[in-house]
Amino acid sequence: MPQRCVRLQNVLLWRHRRGKEGRAQSRPQLREAGNPDLPPRHPGRSGSRGLSRRAREAGCGYLFLLPSLLGTGAFVLIPFLDVFRRSFLQAAGSGFVGLENYRRVLANEAFRQAAGNTARFMLFCLPVLLALSLCMAALVRQSAHFQRWIKTGFLLPMAIPAASVAVFFRMLFDEKGWLNLLLRKTGLSGQDWLTSGRAFWVLSACYIWKNLGYDMILWLAGLGAIPEEQYEAAKVQGAGAWACFCYITLPQLKETLFVTALLSFVNAFRVFREAYLLAGDYPHESIYMLQHLFNNWFVNLDIQKMTAAAVLLVIGTGAVLLIFRRKGGGDG
Repeated sequence: MPQRCVRLQNVLLWRHRRGKEGRAQSRPQLREAGNPDLPPRHPGRSGSRGLSRRAREAGCGYLFLLPSLLGTGAFVLIPFLDVFRRSFLQAAGSGFVGLENYRRVLANEAFRQAAGNTARFMLFCLPVLLALSLCMAALVRQSAHFQRWIKTGFLLPMAIPAASVAVFFRMLFDEKGWLNLLLRKTGLSGQDWLTSGRAFWVLSACYIWKNLGYDMILWLAGLGAIPEEQYEAAKVQGAGAWACFCYITLPQLKETLFVTALLSFVNAFRVFREAYLLAGDYPHESIYMLQHLFNNWFVNLDIQKMTAAAVLLVIGTGAVLLIFRRKGGGDG
């Protein structure tokens, strides 16, 4: 009698477990196993429900983007299409001249000089700015007590108007400015800083000083996203500060490098304000930028050259941005 009770208990326990497993089995698995008792499923109901939800979310997103898209189209895209059309026409009238305007722009000595100065400025200032801001970000991150004050001090130049920055640098580097006054008091001869080849270095220093804090904040954001556990594990293995920087920090700053370099490239085109306020319409040839050239063409109403040069500038800028995207943000 006790043995029969034990057997019955085992059978009931086995059936209970089998029932739980059967209830846990999903409907698609039972249908694949050939269970004819399940009702037919409606495949389009859940799929259409998810599709309509995604469509609603996408519609809401485009609705929020609509004002920006309309503004960009009305004030950027449509005017640029008109500029592109006019670059193949005569300045007066609507005569089609083909690529003649482009040929004249590329043969123009002022355009080649301005493009060369702009490229030289970019090739020098961007690497120096990125390297200096990264080093400052790494040093600031190591400082535990004065981070807030250091960030405020480096960001302060961004809050100063461009006119005030230009006035300060003009008072500092003018022929009768503070720097030459200091040099004469020490027995040295003053230099002509703004009307000689040294004007390029003055403008570069102005750009780097003004944008150093902004790039430093971007680097700090990237450094803050790196887990501290990786540095602790590397130090346990005997890695030094330089090895941690080269093998942990730099590889994980790829996306930050792309964003910082892109924004620095865009900000470099705004240096015309400082150059114009420092040296006027026709500065020294070392700081005669594309913006000076476009400004002078606009004053002289040289429409055919200005439109062709604008299209060339957009093509060149787009090529540089595409290189940035492939090198720095291709993985994203």
